[in-house]
Amino acid sequence: MDSKVANKKKISKSALQEKKGIPSPKSLSSNVAKTIRAQRKKRLSVDDLVSGILAGNITALSRAITLIESTNPAHSKQANAIITKCLPHSNSATRIGITGVPGVGKSTFIEAFGLHLTSLDKKVAVLAVDPSSSLSQGSILGDKTRMNDLVKNDHAFIRPSPSGNSLGGVARKTRETIILCEAAGFDTIIIETVGVGQSETAVHSMVDFFLLLKLAGAGDELQGIKRGIIEMADAIVINKADGDNIKAAKMAKVEFNRALHLYPSKASQWSPKVSLCSALKHEGIADVWHMIEDYLKTTSANQYFETNRHNQNKFWLLQTIEERLKSKFYNAPEIKLALPIQMKRVEAGEITPFAAAEYLLSL
Repeated sequence: MDSKVANKKKISKSALQEKKGIPSPKSLSSNVAKTIRAQRKKRLSVDDLVSGILAGNITALSRAITLIESTNPAHSKQANAIITKCLPHSNSATRIGITGVPGVGKSTFIEAFGLHLTSLDKKVAVLAVDPSSSLSQGSILGDKTRMNDLVKNDHAFIRPSPSGNSLGGVARKTRETIILCEAAGFDTIIIETVGVGQSETAVHSMVDFFLLLKLAGAGDELQGIKRGIIEMADAIVINKADGDNIKAAKMAKVEFNRALHLYPSKASQWSPKVSLCSALKHEGIADVWHMIEDYLKTTSANQYFETNRHNQNKFWLLQTIEERLKSKFYNAPEIKLALPIQMKRVEAGEITPFAAAEYLLSL
């Protein structure tokens, strides 16, 4: 066999090359075209969508999430009705947040982790938050193409969403999407963020277990004790611990273990662990899940799990109030008229930004 042909056969197909494209028919009757357009425009009622979600219908779930993420005010009432009806069927899944710097291998790790969970007969929903451009406001939403095997798994659901203007790389409606996924029967929800930073508290406030992916050579013990993301992590997993990188990964594990000992005890009474894995080779993935199981047993026994869920609900109540007040303020007709005028006055030095803000708020 020719070597070039053999090499081609070894190359695995990506999600983009899974199936050949279907050529368009040379002619299409007008009646058929009208039927297709009518089906695309057909809007399912709230009850239809909710019954579909409870039955585990992925299409209904996807359409409901689209309604929730929509910024169209007309969709807000319908989305709220869906969430209200799904709420009694939620709150049963394990919620895991996964974060790390770009290039740490989050998508590869999530695919390996998700495949391990589905092999244990679990239903996994991955909510992947994709960074939005500050210029065009667009997002690539290409996470599915990175998870070739998981996306084809019948027990997995992957939903990429744009981060928009949200802090911490969390989509604006991720919290509500979790409720729908749980109502659809998914028992493990994984939230992948765009990166790391102090604002990752948004992720921490909606998950049960917060996992930080790191790379070997990312810093010494002093780097490890810096406040912020390390302080919130329930576990640190050093990825890409394979090949020539194993020695460096083991050294990094020792450094992070030393750093974690310098932190005060967590309210959960859980001592954060450091683990090694190679997502590419599917090594150490089972150990990560065992660690999460130990965490769930510990926090369920000491009642922290339920207390944390209640505190998260209070946090999101306040966040929603702030969001609605902000939206109501900027959409008020008098503010729309007065804001440009006050901006010009601030630019001209006629008034301070603080005085202008006080005036606008008084309206």
